[in-house]
Amino acid sequence: MGFIMEFAENLILKLMEDPKERDRRFREHVYRVKDRCEKTKEMWSYPMRPYGFWTFERHNSQLAWDAQISQVPGRRDPYDDVLQHYSAPPK
Repeated sequence: MGFIMEFAENLILKLMEDPKERDRRFREHVYRVKDRCEKTKEMWSYPMRPYGFWTFERHNSQLAWDAQISQVPGRRDPYDDVLQHYSAPPK
């Protein structure tokens, strides 16, 4: 009878997974998920449009022909005033 119990015990132990191996696999899985989350968060910080997307002429064309928008203090080029000042004939 002892032989059967020893055989059953060895069979059960063989079928069970090693707790150290299980913990190692789980830890590796957690690290992979954490790395993937870090990559995702880094990608979220990037702009949706590439650098210079809004500087294309089709986006700035209205600024050139609409005087109401183009001469607003935040949009106006300060060098235009300097050029107008020096290119004007002296009085």
